[in-house]
Amino acid sequence: MERADNPPRPAGQSSVDLLIVGGGIMGLWAAVHAERLGIQALLADSGAFGQGSSGGLLGALMPHMPDRWSEKKQFQFDALVSLEEEIAALEAATGLSAAYRRAGRLIPLPKPHLRQIALGHQRDAATHWHQGGHEFHWQVLDAAPASDWIDPAAGESGFVLDTLAARVAPRALLAVLQRFLASARHVRLVEGLNIDRIDPDRGIATASGGDIRFGRCILSAGYRSFPMLDELTRDRKSALGQPVKGQAALLKANVDDTLPVIFRDGLYIVPHEGGLVAVGSTSENRFEDPLSTDSQLDDLLVAARAMAPVLAGAEVIERWAGLRPKAIGRDPMVGAHPDHPSLIALTGGFKVSFGLAHRLAETAVCEAADVACRFNLPQSFTLASHIAVVSHKT
Repeated sequence: MERADNPPRPAGQSSVDLLIVGGGIMGLWAAVHAERLGIQALLADSGAFGQGSSGGLLGALMPHMPDRWSEKKQFQFDALVSLEEEIAALEAATGLSAAYRRAGRLIPLPKPHLRQIALGHQRDAATHWHQGGHEFHWQVLDAAPASDWIDPAAGESGFVLDTLAARVAPRALLAVLQRFLASARHVRLVEGLNIDRIDPDRGIATASGGDIRFGRCILSAGYRSFPMLDELTRDRKSALGQPVKGQAALLKANVDDTLPVIFRDGLYIVPHEGGLVAVGSTSENRFEDPLSTDSQLDDLLVAARAMAPVLAGAEVIERWAGLRPKAIGRDPMVGAHPDHPSLIALTGGFKVSFGLAHRLAETAVCEAADVACRFNLPQSFTLASHIAVVSHKT
């Protein structure tokens, strides 16, 4: 992997068919798809790959509720089902593990009306959660399947066991993607290369080491993508997105890593391999220090230990904070800019990036290569759709 302070070819002399700006989970998957299609590409990041919000702790891969089925929910379902096979292929190619497991999700139901809603979701899942021999369930249970994992009193009206949900170790998956790309024939990787400005109409990116000429550019720089897109978008009435701070923690506990993820009201408790448990996460639109942790994380830990008493004495071995990219809506932001078609957005994943990144990136790379994609992107995910929102927002 090259460092920008000593690249074999000066950036000022670089010319690539596809420039991918941002080496988080989205950019790395885009580079994988570019390699598979044989596209001459450069993946560049201002720091180390995966150092931003992609390098967090949680790794929960949670589906939407199965009610009110839509194009968006179908896309997410297909992505979550296909991710297992995608990761297995990369693990086989690299010899590394991403610590993926379809562990399921356990949701306590503290009130009777929540049980009635969950029973409706159980019927919805029976209708929608199946594909090509894969069938998943939203099961309403009277008692938790692992009473020593979750406080039985948390589910006075029962529990939901969702068998579609999964988890992955974020840093392990990033390592698998980077190992795959380390032997790429068509994609070059450069860390520590700051892209100051992108001129899509001239096909030039101004970088710290000089200009980079490109045919197409995929902008996958997380929340840093939004100001660049704002600058290129006319008649905006608001920004296309914003950073949202999240805090999480990693605990060392004697917990079976096959147990389901616990979820309730924004609290995630995620068992990982090696006796590790991740707890998160906050969603802070206002903050002073993007990388510090505070009492909000302390409160999450208190709630997690009450929900899963086995964590009562568990040691906190890491506290983490980072900024996630939230587009003007909660949906990801993907696709060509309507006024500058050589620039393709790939950002805005917010809380769903790890579950959807492989398919969002494939869509972006197919668009960059002018080849048909195997599936359709929901209209609300497109950059054009987001631009329409901010153009009419009052």
